[in-house]
Amino acid sequence: MLSEKQLKGIFVPVVTPFNTAGELDLEAYATYVKAITVHPVHGIVVNGTTGESPTVDVEEWQCLAKETQAALKGSNIPLVIGTGTNNTISSVKRTEAAGNIGAEAVLVVVPYYNRPSQEGIVEHFRKVSEVGVPIIAYEIPGRTGVRMTLDTVRKVLDLPNVVGLKDCSGDNKLVTELARTGSKPVLCGDDALFHQMLCSGASGGMLASANLRTDRFLQIYDSFREGRLAESEQAFDSMLPLIRLLFQESNPAPIKWLLQRTGLLASDTLRLPMMSISDGLKEELEQCYFGKDPA
Repeated sequence: MLSEKQLKGIFVPVVTPFNTAGELDLEAYATYVKAITVHPVHGIVVNGTTGESPTVDVEEWQCLAKETQAALKGSNIPLVIGTGTNNTISSVKRTEAAGNIGAEAVLVVVPYYNRPSQEGIVEHFRKVSEVGVPIIAYEIPGRTGVRMTLDTVRKVLDLPNVVGLKDCSGDNKLVTELARTGSKPVLCGDDALFHQMLCSGASGGMLASANLRTDRFLQIYDSFREGRLAESEQAFDSMLPLIRLLFQESNPAPIKWLLQRTGLLASDTLRLPMMSISDGLKEELEQCYFGKDPA
């Protein structure tokens, strides 16, 4: 089980590969995950936003989890599974299923769309925490439509089995305040703010961009941890143009296209309502990543 002390470093939320018919491509997935875990990442996250969790059913993410466990065999890289929904009962059942599979932790998002009260948010996490699987709470108001107050975040982090927070709140204010007053670990989820949030007290990042140039994100983290701040900042600044392009259109469409372009995926197929990226973004990614115009 993932402990608070282990919630640090670079966690990679993986994509869900589909073939051109829109079905799971487990063969491509196995190759792709092994390519990521060649690097000493600190965690793999299945069925997060980057994994198109709204369109992946329970049986499918269970298959992905088993494939991931096979790829991670012999390593000490923890498996995290996204189990949060806007239905508390469903979130509890999914968390139980993830625990039965052997997930070291689950990622549980603040309930989206139904816009619960702050008290409802706390109770949602309380119910899921009773399952007993370590929880990484996930704050992303841009997608959920509701923002946790600082007091609510503290109440959630005080719950047993909640080991930390993934912060996608849009700036470094939350992590700064939590670090100032003492907190369980916080992972940056806003890729473009990664270095800034490390400087503000984040323990690492759960970064979709780390699917690409994984070694460079590890270099940024390691340099920062070892006190080589200028080196870390310079390495991060060199990655910013790519990071910004990867989020110019909705995640994970740009990442999937580039993973296909580099040969790690056979197809960049997404499930509706997600669609592939524009030709203009393809050109920009081609130039940024490979330094040339598209063929």
